[in-house]
Amino acid sequence: MAEQKKDTEKQKKPARKPAAKKTAAKKPAAKPKQETATRGKGAAEATSKTADAKASDKATSKAPAKKPAAKKTPARKTAAKSEAKPKTESKAKRTTKKEAPERPIVNASARFVRVAPRKARLVADQVRGLPIEDALPLLRFSTSSAAQDIRKLIESAAANAENNHDLVADDLTIKDIHVDEGPTLRRYRPRALGRATRINKRTSHIAVALTPED
Repeated sequence: MAEQKKDTEKQKKPARKPAAKKTAAKKPAAKPKQETATRGKGAAEATSKTADAKASDKATSKAPAKKPAAKKTPARKTAAKSEAKPKTESKAKRTTKKEAPERPIVNASARFVRVAPRKARLVADQVRGLPIEDALPLLRFSTSSAAQDIRKLIESAAANAENNHDLVADDLTIKDIHVDEGPTLRRYRPRALGRATRINKRTSHIAVALTPED
């Protein structure tokens, strides 16, 4: 029994020695931590250096960018001034145009005149642009049936100019005269063999514009 106890003690003693070796093995494992700490410090220093380098690069890059911006500002001001000048000139031109007195225009119209528009236009083309002193004698001695209706219309427009606008009738000219087609009256005429043919009685709308001479 004593021998067995000794053997057990011998067996227990060598079992403890490798435990001590393990602790000894753990000691060199602590060294890499210092290395990592030193490495971390070196990385931190490197990152700080890179951050300082980037900050210096940004400062250098920002400095030349401000110079062209300062140069552009006077160019914009000059462009704005150059754009402002034609506007003022155009306003001055507009004021001068408005200041010029506009000649009054006297209008008169006759509707549903029992004359074909084609026949009335032939007479209106002869009178357009003429002064009243020349147009009225021409219409008075014309053989066209539409001439008398147009002459009456021009005399009515001249009377409107004297009464409503205080103008002299002899100083007026026919600025514009135009003839538009009105409604057509349809009539029928008996023909041979009990037939009937249609007769178109056309009408016209005549308008005249008079202005004083220059």
